[in-house]
Amino acid sequence: MGWITVILIASVLLLGLAIWSIKRHKDPHLALKTDDSLDGLIASISGMSLGMAIRGNSAEIFQNGAFFDALLEDILAAKQTVHFETYLWKEGKIGQRMADAFSRQARAGVKVRLVLDAVGCKKIGKARQQMEDAGCSIAIYHPRTLKNIGVVAERDHRKLAILDGRTAWVGGHCIVDQWLGNAEDRDHVRDLSVRMRGPVVHAVQSVFSENWVEVTGRLFVGADAFPPLEPAGEVEAHVASMKPEGSAPAVKILHHTVICCAAKRLWIQNPYFIPEVDAVEAMAEAVKRGVDVRVMVPSAEASDFPVVQHAAHRNFQQLLDSGVRIFEYQRCLLHQKVMTVDGVWCSIGSSNFDDRSFETNDEITVGFHDQKLARRLEEIFEADRALCTELNAAQWKKRGLVHRAKDSALYLFKEVL
Repeated sequence: MGWITVILIASVLLLGLAIWSIKRHKDPHLALKTDDSLDGLIASISGMSLGMAIRGNSAEIFQNGAFFDALLEDILAAKQTVHFETYLWKEGKIGQRMADAFSRQARAGVKVRLVLDAVGCKKIGKARQQMEDAGCSIAIYHPRTLKNIGVVAERDHRKLAILDGRTAWVGGHCIVDQWLGNAEDRDHVRDLSVRMRGPVVHAVQSVFSENWVEVTGRLFVGADAFPPLEPAGEVEAHVASMKPEGSAPAVKILHHTVICCAAKRLWIQNPYFIPEVDAVEAMAEAVKRGVDVRVMVPSAEASDFPVVQHAAHRNFQQLLDSGVRIFEYQRCLLHQKVMTVDGVWCSIGSSNFDDRSFETNDEITVGFHDQKLARRLEEIFEADRALCTELNAAQWKKRGLVHRAKDSALYLFKEVL
């Protein structure tokens, strides 16, 4: 074996070690034991997830197609700035409505800035050119080019909007026609988003600025983007979005922390639910503490990515055996990413419950310390439960060999699905 071959092999091994080391630091084994109630831990939860609790906000939930009517009304009412960020935008009716609204505002002199993921928005069609011609500033996040080869797997999965620095939207809605309507059949999507007003809007604005500045290098300051904000309600909120280089992401920390703090109820709705071992064990421990743990996911037949649901099935038996209740939503793709804990705290965001969202994608989750909002999300969970099939541990154990083999095989690729 020549020296050149030895050097090449050593270089490959060193590169592999470096990649493993980076991954290891981003994925520590998370653990927490506390007897304190979540109601008194909001400052701790927000702080551990690299944010801070902000009082004095309002929060309104909008479901399915009603979201677009309210969002477009806010966009067209903006006087100074319109900021928008999304992962998925496909040519269609709602895409055209959004493009028309952004274009109209830009022609009227409003500063319109959009961050669009290069992969998720590749089918945007003529809308992009229309908006650019109207004067909208568009930043394309991580195009698949040679200079982005090291970050090509990192996608911008956030869905948010900020209008005049005074109103913010966060949730799961994509700019695709399937999100219109009222989740009435398999051709539509079940989803929700939240509109916020009050001081927390500045925190959401700062999240938008992260990827805007990364792509464009252009900063924005002043009262048109960060105006003085008076209290708008009684809701306490905090934002988790940061993904520090080489350490565990804030969104992952937030999800794990609230699981460990739950004392009564932990209800989760998520379309792509593939918890890693630490989370599975934390949910099992929660059940032992007497927590009512429920998880709602779309069925494989209703999902837009059945392979993801099969990868998720691999850990269902352990969850069911531990006492976690799992419901499969049958009507259509259940896309909302929601958690409620103990009737006092809840979260809405863009993050799926899987390694890609927790460790690779750019995401945002907003936590709310508010009993009314938590109760509203619990009511939505209960209404959706009527369209679900609850899994049974004994029956699940009897699923066929082919099903089991498919689950285990696809689980091996859970970080790239």
